[in-house]
Amino acid sequence: MSKAATSYAGDGQHTASYYAASANPAPVRPELIGDQEIDICIVGAGYSGASAGLHLAEKGHKVAIVEGAQVGWGASGRNGGQVVNGLNASLQTIEKRYSRDTANFVASVVQEGQEIIREKIATYDIKCDLKNGNIFAGYTDAHLRELEARKALWESYGHHNQEMLSRAQLREKVGSDVFSGGMIDHSGAHLHPLNLVLGEAEAFEKNGGVIYEHSPVLSADTEAARPVVRTAKGAITCKTLILCGNAYLGHVVPTLERRVMPVSTQMIATAPLGDALAHEILPGDECVEDIRYILDYFRLSADKRLIFGGGLVYGGTDPADIEAKIVPNLKKVFPQLSDVKIDFRWSGNFALSFSRVPQMGRIGSNTYFAHGYSGHGVTGSHLFGRILSEAVDADLSRFDTFAKVPWIPFPGGRTFRVPYTVMGAWWYALRDRLGL
Repeated sequence: MSKAATSYAGDGQHTASYYAASANPAPVRPELIGDQEIDICIVGAGYSGASAGLHLAEKGHKVAIVEGAQVGWGASGRNGGQVVNGLNASLQTIEKRYSRDTANFVASVVQEGQEIIREKIATYDIKCDLKNGNIFAGYTDAHLRELEARKALWESYGHHNQEMLSRAQLREKVGSDVFSGGMIDHSGAHLHPLNLVLGEAEAFEKNGGVIYEHSPVLSADTEAARPVVRTAKGAITCKTLILCGNAYLGHVVPTLERRVMPVSTQMIATAPLGDALAHEILPGDECVEDIRYILDYFRLSADKRLIFGGGLVYGGTDPADIEAKIVPNLKKVFPQLSDVKIDFRWSGNFALSFSRVPQMGRIGSNTYFAHGYSGHGVTGSHLFGRILSEAVDADLSRFDTFAKVPWIPFPGGRTFRVPYTVMGAWWYALRDRLGL
């Protein structure tokens, strides 16, 4: 039995982000009250939980999702909205660290996440401002060599959606002089992340699923043949339990807590820029991220605001002044926006695994989990949600492949994982500054 509450601060309402301010209407959903029984219970109504739940509900399963706050309250409703193919760890790293067979498997699924997203958007007519194109920008010649090697490696695995961009070609797509060139993934995309998960939750309910909101989990009996999830006002007993709390699962399951570390990243949204200025800075309307260790990422919203994010705080705490942390980088990339008004600023946590490879597995006989997307969760969570649904349906082929990937504990354990990771981040940030 694991006991402690999930990590929800405040009143469980969405953070004051641009996404929350522009979210599509959503129903008021009930709390979990009293004792319930269901075939499948999912903890967490973010992308992983919504994806697994929707796939299962589409196949006729009786599924309930228990959410501590509101649908998409965590990383799924706060992220940069960039649909990036692949995992945080590169195919090269996976091949070197694990095996060519593991890399072959990962390569076979790295684009499936964005395909699932596009499929659900089309099937359920989800209004989430989907736009195509994902650009990786480099500052140095070393960055460009890294991108060229990445492109060649992906092509060796049969993926041909990427195209290198010279400095001049990148300048045609990004109105900034700071980059040396880059690479575009034509199969990448960007969107309104909160509206995506709200649309998936609505689709889940239309397929017979039930969502309980404002019901933080206090304990989860993950070892029982029939797992039990308890909240302050109720409990659900189920045949199968799926844990998708990720960075916000808190101390509920200690065996999972020590596998990942919450890390906060920060974002701002400007006032609407207008057609001319928006076209000047991002004429192709693709999303962009640079390839430094501590990177910046940015894109235009549907109403032509610049959404700009970056920065890391290990341990998941919020910086005292988000604007002071993010705006200087925005001005370096786009000096023409030096006087732009900032309308929104917010922070959110993602779950970092030490290996930067997401984790999937089973606790006991009937409890499954997925977490640790390490900042690449938009696509990875949708893929893992589908694979979790396959495992529940007794197709363990893909689940077992991921479950067998070894996980690496953070040096120093829970007590010292933050300072050790900060030291490592400082070293890589220094390399970024020196152009190494």
